[in-house]
Amino acid sequence: MLKIMSIAGARPNFMKLASIVRAVEQNNAVSTKPDIKHIIVHTGQHYDKKMSDSFFIDLGIPQPDINLEVGSGSHASQTAEIMKRFEPVLLEQCPDVLLVVGDVNSTIACTLVASKIEYPTTHKRKRPVIVHVEAGLRSFDRDMPEEVNRILTDTISDLLFTTEESCLAQLQSEGVAPEQVHFVGNVMIDTLMQHVEKADCSNIKEDLGVDKPYALVTLHRPSNVDNLSTLQPLVGCLEKIAEKQHIIFPVHPRTKNCLQKFDLYQRLEDNPSITLAAPLGYLDFLKLIKDASVVITDSGGIQEETTVLKVPCVTLRENTERPITVDVGTNYLIGTDPVKILATVTEILAGKGKNGSTPPLWDGHAGERIVKVLLSQTSNSIISSK
Repeated sequence: MLKIMSIAGARPNFMKLASIVRAVEQNNAVSTKPDIKHIIVHTGQHYDKKMSDSFFIDLGIPQPDINLEVGSGSHASQTAEIMKRFEPVLLEQCPDVLLVVGDVNSTIACTLVASKIEYPTTHKRKRPVIVHVEAGLRSFDRDMPEEVNRILTDTISDLLFTTEESCLAQLQSEGVAPEQVHFVGNVMIDTLMQHVEKADCSNIKEDLGVDKPYALVTLHRPSNVDNLSTLQPLVGCLEKIAEKQHIIFPVHPRTKNCLQKFDLYQRLEDNPSITLAAPLGYLDFLKLIKDASVVITDSGGIQEETTVLKVPCVTLRENTERPITVDVGTNYLIGTDPVKILATVTEILAGKGKNGSTPPLWDGHAGERIVKVLLSQTSNSIISSK
């Protein structure tokens, strides 16, 4: 039996991991005996009990087997604390495979531990095969902590699963052998396709009291919300957009703190054309994305979801690690210039937005492809067995 340990640290990780969980369950259901034992570790990097519990229910995945309960902190302290707490778990469980997703601190922290671990001499492997899902994505902006996490994780992983074909060339340019890379598609889209019909039953619009066309807004990146010089013009831009289209704005805790600190929150709250909301569960938020006229965001994953749902997306960043959403999909990479943002949104609301198309292998079966590769590859792993 293959023993896989999967790591998740933030809510987007669970959206990606849900696809793997489902694929493992499907594999074990059709096998004469279960081929895979799957252990889920939640590092607790981002943890809100109420939101986490609803997330597991929405996604149909079991509660994590292990929760490290690390909590928040600076990048250095959080990464170090995850490593300290994860090492004894890894030595106790000795999985054949360590599977990490995405680019958060938990991703690189657990990968570093696994790359240097030495299992007890009685175990068949020296260390686990390290698998990175969503490998090869690059923004080419090393001021983004996520970019550093992506590069380092890819460098020390053994098997790399990519969401788009162009990632192979990028990984090869960084010294990764072609046989380590597998183009499997997008696990985030697996989860979306699995739940989009269920999301249609959400009453979130009624709960928010919105019965008209709307733009959906999300902001959370420190570069956009931590400084008054950037955040204030963005708030002014949202106010101008709200004159054309109602706005629904689920406010990230970090963003809310900054808006309140800079005396901007009340302006938005008092605007009758802007509906502020607390962070939402997966199904409620998916419903809002699906029905939006346009999404205005600085998120990574939302760029992918809007592309598949054919919803125009205006990304308030100077770069993206998901260029296929711009080249093929419905995404506009605009930056934070209010004039450009307003012009682009106005064009979209006038019916002149991109139609976009769905990237190759974003078909809902990436998780199944990953499990198939793991079962075929790990028996002859590049990590030697004892």
